[in-house]
Amino acid sequence: MARLLLLLCAASGLLLAAVAAIPPPEEAARMARYVLHSCDWGALATLSAQEGLRGRPFANIFSLSDGPPGPCGGSGVPYLYLTDMEISVQDLEVNSNASLTVSLAQTPYCRKHKYDPQNPLCAHIIFVGSIVKVNDSEADIAKKALFTRHPEMESWPKDHNWFFAKFNITNIWVLDYFGGLKIVTPEEYYSVKP
Repeated sequence: MARLLLLLCAASGLLLAAVAAIPPPEEAARMARYVLHSCDWGALATLSAQEGLRGRPFANIFSLSDGPPGPCGGSGVPYLYLTDMEISVQDLEVNSNASLTVSLAQTPYCRKHKYDPQNPLCAHIIFVGSIVKVNDSEADIAKKALFTRHPEMESWPKDHNWFFAKFNITNIWVLDYFGGLKIVTPEEYYSVKP
């Protein structure tokens, strides 16, 4: 029954997303939530701990999810599925601070409107904070969020010691219109729905 409800919720979300408009530029916190919930991956930047790159910025692509697709999900928390074998995760073990960028460029929205990914109207959000492993009580939430959007993850090799993590947001910048970045506090961000 729960699976059926989840499938119905996802299907209704896809239908609503097809006709729903993005939030207006004056609602920056809502835009940040909307963009994150619309995205399946982001660019995570760490400070490299690798020989030859130590201390330099290093960006890498990661699958993410803040909840199942559609209006029934979306906690605003970016969850990730990580392994210590991954080079960026090794960086995070030395310094957990990072930034995460997500963009509507990965959705049909910008292509439909013929917006270049660098065009401010093709909204993107920059989160700054740190990556932390989720505790046992939050692991089921992270698993549901990630595996509903990225079902392949369930079959990834068990000997890689995968774990669930989240991006602990401390700062948020929104670029969704002309005139520069907008600053959104985490409190503002979590108080709205996409």
